Amino acid sequence: MRWPAVVITGGAGFLGSHLCERFLAEGYDVYCVDNFLTGVVANVEHLMASDRFRLIRADVSQHLVLPGAMDAVLHFASPASPTDYLRLPIDTLRVGSNGTFNALELAKEKGARFVLASTSETYGDPLVHPQPETYWGNVNPVGPRGVYDEAKRFAEAMTTAFRRACGVDTAILRIFNTFGPRMRPFDGRAIPTFIRQALLGEPITVSGDGTQTRSICYVDDLVEGIFRVLNSDFSGPINLGNPHEISMLALAQWIKELAGSDSEIAFVPRPEDDPKIRRPDITLAQTRLGWTPKTPIEDGLRYTIAWFQEHSQLWTDSKLARTSL
Repeated sequence: MRWPAVVITGGAGFLGSHLCERFLAEGYDVYCVDNFLTGVVANVEHLMASDRFRLIRADVSQHLVLPGAMDAVLHFASPASPTDYLRLPIDTLRVGSNGTFNALELAKEKGARFVLASTSETYGDPLVHPQPETYWGNVNPVGPRGVYDEAKRFAEAMTTAFRRACGVDTAILRIFNTFGPRMRPFDGRAIPTFIRQALLGEPITVSGDGTQTRSICYVDDLVEGIFRVLNSDFSGPINLGNPHEISMLALAQWIKELAGSDSEIAFVPRPEDDPKIRRPDITLAQTRLGWTPKTPIEDGLRYTIAWFQEHSQLWTDSKLARTSL
């Protein structure tokens, strides 16, 4: 009897590594594909003792050829934080275009179900709130964030074209802000930045006046949603995220309190095209998948802060801190 097999591109990243864990636990053979541009071996080395886990160093933007039968291809490769995609704009566009094409070609060749990790950033700075899947978004294609936003929008169009023209079994996920262990302390996203600053006693830097909102979801809940999408016949797009909406200032104050920190709150200029609001309408996920986030946000923040405390020794190596965790 053959185990089901799944390919996870970007599998050594924050979210990808949690997916590798889940699929191994569910009995899958897992092919973790990563070029380690922002991922790192340390995120998955605890899985390498399993004979059902294979770590493959490859750039999906250039090619993706794997032998044997595959049941699913999950395309999660991409720089995903503003710090990363502003530093790597061409790589971000290439993985959303060439990388998506190559991953879809693999799914087509293998007769596998294909799942695209898209993003709430396809909604841009939204004029509709909360954001349903029917909303087309408000994106600035030539702004600094456009390299990520438009890469994902193109990837959605490519995925849809393969479904319509080639009969590939596809699904599109629009992932809202997710947090948890293995986030990188210097990746530029709010939660790891606030936690790192709080634990080090540094000023916690809040952009603008802090009234802009995000909706944050603990990683285990997101992984459950992804697993349900893969094992459904739903093509999406479908929002996956926690409707728990919070201002950046309130989030910074909450993390400061949970970390037992004496850090002060410091306000810094707000980035260009930074969305003012963000909250998913998850009606589709609830009705089609029976999925809703279960982890209380405070519990998720406590788990994440504890993980950062346990791995604080890695922060002293600036190169490692910026490319791992």
